[in-house]
Amino acid sequence: MQLQVARIGKPHGIRGEVTVQVLTDAPGDRFVPGTEFVVEPASAGPLTVHSARWNKDILLIAFEEIETRNEAETLRGAKLFVESEELEDNDDEGWYEHELVGLEARVGSQVVGKVSGLNTMPVQDLLVVKTPDGKEILIPFVEQIVPEVNVAEGYVLVTPPPGLFEINLEDAGAAEAGEPEAGDSDAGDSEPGAKA
Repeated sequence: MQLQVARIGKPHGIRGEVTVQVLTDAPGDRFVPGTEFVVEPASAGPLTVHSARWNKDILLIAFEEIETRNEAETLRGAKLFVESEELEDNDDEGWYEHELVGLEARVGSQVVGKVSGLNTMPVQDLLVVKTPDGKEILIPFVEQIVPEVNVAEGYVLVTPPPGLFEINLEDAGAAEAGEPEAGDSDAGDSEPGAKA
C-alpha cells in the first residue's frame, strides 16, 4: 500500500527546486538524498531526491530528474508516495489518516464522537472529530490535547481545553433531550393542521 508523504508546490529559484507541503511526521527521514518517490500523476515520476533543505518553515527539494524552473513548474500539485512497508519499518511514531479514521474520540470514559479525518497543516496537524449530531470539531493533534492513540482498541483519548467540546455537547444534548421551550414548539408543530 502506498501512503502520501508530500504534495509539491511552486518552483523555487531557477535550478528546479520546488516547495513541498510535508504530510509526514518525519521529514528528516523521508526526504534524504537518493530516496525515490512514486508520483501521482504517474507521468511526472518517479522522482529521486537530489537535495532537501529548509527555508524558514518551508521544505525545498531538488530532484535528480528536474533541472530547470520550467520542468519544476510541471510538477505543481503532484503527490509523492512511499510504500507503507517502508514506513512501518522506519516510523515507530506518528499515525496516518487511514489508521485514525473511525476511531472513537473519548473525553475520559465518555465517547464524544468519531475521528473522520486528519488535516495536515504546516505548524500542527488537526484531528477532525464528528460529533453524534453531525458537527465537525478540529482538535490540535498534539500530545497535550490528544495524549493517547490506541488503534488496537479503537479510540483516541482527548483532553480538550475548556469550551472545545462543551458548546457542541450542550447543543447535541439539547437536540436529543429537548429543552422545555423547544419541546413545546416542536409539539405545536406536530399537531394536525400545523402545516396547513
